[in-house]
Amino acid sequence: MKAVILAAGQGTRIRAVHGERPKCLITVDDKTILDHQIEGLLQSGIDEIAIVVGYEKQQIIRHIQRRFAHGMPVTFIENPAFAITNNIYSLWLAREWVSGNGFVCLNADVVFDPQILNSAMRNGSPVSMIVDPEWRDETMKVIISEGQIVRMSKKVSRLEFSGTYIGITIFHQAANAPFFARMKRLVEAGRVNEFFNVAVQELVDEGLRVGFTTTAGSPWAEIDDPLDLTFAQQNVFPQLALATTV
Repeated sequence: MKAVILAAGQGTRIRAVHGERPKCLITVDDKTILDHQIEGLLQSGIDEIAIVVGYEKQQIIRHIQRRFAHGMPVTFIENPAFAITNNIYSLWLAREWVSGNGFVCLNADVVFDPQILNSAMRNGSPVSMIVDPEWRDETMKVIISEGQIVRMSKKVSRLEFSGTYIGITIFHQAANAPFFARMKRLVEAGRVNEFFNVAVQELVDEGLRVGFTTTAGSPWAEIDDPLDLTFAQQNVFPQLALATTV
């Protein structure tokens, strides 16, 4: 199985504290979000990784070349339209690289305990999303019915939500072709400023089974703004550091 990290975005809401750098290069205790993600992927047995870059792409490329100079190769895929598109277009650009394969897709601003991913890799549904049973503001929510996800949207209310999507989805091989066929339809219709979850939702509406695994209390954070970063510094990074020393 392969992995695609979506890292083309500009991260405008966090520039006040991070400056002109991609969010995935936020550093705490000498490790970036991207470092944590790659190490988590490697621990899960994934050694083929592509990063979709756009905003300040050379910073990401230089960091990977320096940090993982003696490790596995990383493929870089450029989204030249990063300023006017959303992650649906970034993932679409990776379609040939993942052609015919199962893959994990991660938003590049998510830091997480690797155990979360290890558990998710064992789910047998064609598509599986990782969710936190607890409510988190601003992030995408899901509704679960009869053991599968039936709706995903940032507009899901607190009264109806079943969990918070943490920004990691596993696509097994059987889902590759129908997923990218639906992506093609959306991109050709000009819907390049959407989340790729729109394609997943349309397939769900047509009967595709989307399973889920939970964070089971393990730490994670999606870092969009300074408050998210503070939360991660206080509640996530220390636990990750502790886990690596045990």
